[in-house]
Amino acid sequence: MDLLQQTRNLCNLYEIKPARSKGQNFLIKEEIYDEIIANADLKPDDIVLEVGPGLGFLTAKLASKVKQVIAVELDDKLAEILHIGLIAQGVKNVEVINKNILEFSISQFLNDHKILFLNDKQNLKFKIVANLPFNITSIFLRKFLEVEIKPELVVLMLQKEVAERVVAKPPKMSILAVSVQFYAQPEIIKIVPADNFWPKPAVDSAIIKIVPNNSDSVLLGESEREKDFFRLVKIGFSSKRKMLKNNLANGYKIEPNEVENKLKNIGLDVKIRAENLSVNNWIKLFGEF
Repeated sequence: MDLLQQTRNLCNLYEIKPARSKGQNFLIKEEIYDEIIANADLKPDDIVLEVGPGLGFLTAKLASKVKQVIAVELDDKLAEILHIGLIAQGVKNVEVINKNILEFSISQFLNDHKILFLNDKQNLKFKIVANLPFNITSIFLRKFLEVEIKPELVVLMLQKEVAERVVAKPPKMSILAVSVQFYAQPEIIKIVPADNFWPKPAVDSAIIKIVPNNSDSVLLGESEREKDFFRLVKIGFSSKRKMLKNNLANGYKIEPNEVENKLKNIGLDVKIRAENLSVNNWIKLFGEF
């Protein structure tokens, strides 16, 4: 029986009606799951956080290759079904958490379960592998890339358009692109057409691989400076129709010529717009402020 039929049967059995509001579009192609697994470079001692596990097809594959899977599922019914299904399969290394991932603390969980000791945070490694619900992408990425204990590797299924925004380069930068690329190096692995899902979504998807930067990268770990840096970025993107100097002058309540001098100091055109700056440009500009 193929995955589409299995998915339909499970949904009929448990009276599940996939909710668009929760981004519930189930992946129904075995080879795409295998592609996700392959790019996660899984090891027998890995700890993996899976978000939105749904019916558990990816969960079972992950569990067969790693030490532990922490599967966080918002939907009450899906979380219960997943738990029952894993028990039926004899899978014992999956912890099903029925919770909103945006309210979940991986470090607190690992500490509570004695996987993480507070004096040994530097040696903790975990990966995130997920067919991520489409409606939480931006806030999810910021949450898990800016925390003190960052994932070793992130492999996600995202909307194609969102994935392209994440990996964008000048002149197509956005706050999302700067936010992710400040912390990590993202790469699109594969475009996944909409007909690989059920129900079929209106857009195509993409598998994206995100490798966090080393902890000694500029500004990383200095929370107050990070906040100030992103305040600069947000002000810079505050009005897409305006030149960067005007946005910054308005946001910081300073004269445009003062901003022009700062731009010149780092070798940027005074008429440049925010979408034309790379992350390194933003970091240099932050030094001027």
